[in-house]
Amino acid sequence: MAGANLLALLDDITTVLDDVAVLSKVAAKKTAGVLGDDLALNAQQVTGVTADRELPVVWAVFKGSVLNKVILVPAALAISAFIPWAVVPLLMVGGAFLCFEGFEKLAHKFLHSKHEDDAHHDELTTALNDPSVDLVAFEKEKIKGAVRTDFILSAEIVAITLGTVSSQPFMTQVVVVSGIAAVMTIGVYGLVGGIVKLDDLGLYMTKRAGAATQAVGRAILAAAPWLMKFLSVAGTAAMFLVGGGILVHGVPALHHAVQHVVEAAGGSVGWLVEALANAAVGVVAGGIVVAVVTVVSKLRKRTPAAA
Repeated sequence: MAGANLLALLDDITTVLDDVAVLSKVAAKKTAGVLGDDLALNAQQVTGVTADRELPVVWAVFKGSVLNKVILVPAALAISAFIPWAVVPLLMVGGAFLCFEGFEKLAHKFLHSKHEDDAHHDELTTALNDPSVDLVAFEKEKIKGAVRTDFILSAEIVAITLGTVSSQPFMTQVVVVSGIAAVMTIGVYGLVGGIVKLDDLGLYMTKRAGAATQAVGRAILAAAPWLMKFLSVAGTAAMFLVGGGILVHGVPALHHAVQHVVEAAGGSVGWLVEALANAAVGVVAGGIVVAVVTVVSKLRKRTPAAA
């Protein structure tokens, strides 16, 4: 009897681990869009600090990110355990926010000129070279900004992951949500640390002996800015895909309409049609949310003046 119980327990554990592995893959796929944007945003947040302080700043933001996860993961699991009906609405809010963030990036790209961005970069460089500027305070502000950004993106990742496993046993939810949070945190900041030091690696290699090594160094220096641009573009596109997909699956009528279009398109290109449909919904939803937020913001600014 004891042996049978042990085998049953081992079977249960194996089943749970198998479920965790499969669900983790699904959750990781769904959160990949946030991850791409997370990389770009956090790498941009730590640019502007001196080269010898880049990794310490990344480390400080990593510790802030860990604290964010310590707050968010138990909160998400508590919601799933005590008010599970709130998971879907929270997921929809997270999807809408992803679309909002993506559309806001597009709007910034089209509404702000390169001259304005260059002026901001020059202002930052001037401040760093000014001996009267408190670099410690500047660094702390950079870290606070990056940790705030991380909190928002971490909340999105946790919400998306929780939505993926909301129908699973509680212990499976704990393992998957905690595991994804840990993997994303370590993965993001490991890559961010590598990205912000790419230029240093390239510069180091250009000064080494050997034409091949120097050529690789120059290639790294040339590729680093393009890598940042690629991450930013891919992250923005993925926000519409993931956010739009969440909204489509959360609205039955919209989901049925998209599925009807996918079936009409055929199996060979169905996946592409579905992705484009999700992205289109994401762009429209993001535009609506941005418009609403802009109107509300303007009304709030006018209210004190009217008073």
